[in-house]
Amino acid sequence: MTAALPKHIEAASPHVMNTYGRLPIALSHGQGCRVWDVNGKRYLDALGGIAVNTLGHNHPKLVPALQDQISKIIHSSNYYHVPLQETLATKLVELSGLENVFFCSTGLEANEAALKLARKFGHDKGIERPEIVVYEHAFHGRSIATLSATGNPKVQAGFGPLVEGFIRVPLNDIKALEAATTGNPNVVAVFFEAIQGEGGIHSMKDEYLREVRALCDKRDWLLMIDEVQCGMGRTGKWFAHQWSGIKPDVMPLAKGLGSGVPIGAVVAGPKAAHIFQPGNHGTTFGGNPLAMRAGVETIRLMEEEGLLANAVKVGDHLRAALARELAGVAGVKEIRGRGLMLGIELTVPCGELLGRAAENGLLLSVTADTVIRMVPSLIMTTAEADEAVAILVPLIKQLLKEKA
Repeated sequence: MTAALPKHIEAASPHVMNTYGRLPIALSHGQGCRVWDVNGKRYLDALGGIAVNTLGHNHPKLVPALQDQISKIIHSSNYYHVPLQETLATKLVELSGLENVFFCSTGLEANEAALKLARKFGHDKGIERPEIVVYEHAFHGRSIATLSATGNPKVQAGFGPLVEGFIRVPLNDIKALEAATTGNPNVVAVFFEAIQGEGGIHSMKDEYLREVRALCDKRDWLLMIDEVQCGMGRTGKWFAHQWSGIKPDVMPLAKGLGSGVPIGAVVAGPKAAHIFQPGNHGTTFGGNPLAMRAGVETIRLMEEEGLLANAVKVGDHLRAALARELAGVAGVKEIRGRGLMLGIELTVPCGELLGRAAENGLLLSVTADTVIRMVPSLIMTTAEADEAVAILVPLIKQLLKEKA
C-alpha cells in the first residue's frame, strides 16, 4: 500500500527541488478520466496531465503494449537504427503531409531543435545573425533559448541576458508582422503556437495562418508551428493548423504523442527536412524504443477509437454547456478554444480555483492568471463533461461573488 501524505504536506518532498507550487495531493492510480489520490479521494481529471494523457489512465490496450515493449528493449542508442522510429515517423509524415521527423523527449527539446533549424537555415543562406519572429503571450519552454522566444516577462524574470535574435509581434495582425520585418534581410522564420496554451488559450485565426504561409513563401522564410500542446487530435484535427488548410515547414510535437511516456518530435517539410546533417543535433533518450512504441500505439488507438471525432463532439458539448451555465454572469469575459482545449477567461485572477476544484473532485489548471484551462484526455464522454461543468460553474460564480 502507498503511504498517505503527511499532515503537513509541505514536508512531503523535502529532498525535491522546490520548483512547483504543488497542491496538497499525490495521485496513486487512475482509470479512464478518473484518478485517485493516496488517501483514496477520487477526482475527475479535466487536465489530462496538461494535455498529455491522450488515452486517459490505464488504457486496456496501451498498457499491455508498453509492458510488451519493456520486456523486449527500453533503450538502445541512436548509434543504431531503431525500427520503431521509422514506423512512427512514417505515420507522422502520413498524417501531416510533411517529409521526415527528428525524435527527442520533450516539447522544450522539440522547440529548441526548431530554433536551431531556423538558425542553420539562415546560415546556410549566408545570413550571419538570423532572426526569428515570435509572438506576444507565447510559451515555448524554459531553456534559455525557448525562454527567450516565450512572450511572458514573469517566466523570463531572473534569467537574463536572454538570447538575441527574436522579433516579437501581436497575434492575428498580418500588417504588424509585415511592418516588423519589412526591409530586414536577417529574418529566417516565423514561429508560433496554433493555439497558445500557457498564454491563455489564444488561437491563431485560420485566415491569418493562410496569410503567414503566403508571406513565408514570398520571403523565403520557414513557417514553424508549435503543436506541442494543441496537436495530436486535441482540436479534432491531427494538428490544429490543419483547420486552415496549410502546411508548416517545421512542426514541433510532444505532450499527447505518447499518452504519458516522454516523447517529442520535430516534423519537417521539404524546405527544412535536410537542414540537419550528422553532428548538427542529437539526443540521448530521444527516439528510444519505449517512447516510439508509445507513439505508435497512441496513434493506432486514436484511429481505432475515433478520438478526433470525439474531441469535436465532447469539446463542442462542453463549450456549449459552459456558455449556457455562465451566460450573463458578470466577470466571465470569454469562453474560447477548439475541441478539447478550452479556456474560460475571467476578469479577475482565479488561481485559487485549482485548489477549490480539487477539493470538489475536479482537476484543471489556471494559466495566464485569469484563464481556467481544460485539456482532458480525448476519451472524455459528454456525461463526464457535464459532471465537470456541474462542479466548476458554482465555484466560478462563488469566486466572482467574493471578488465583486
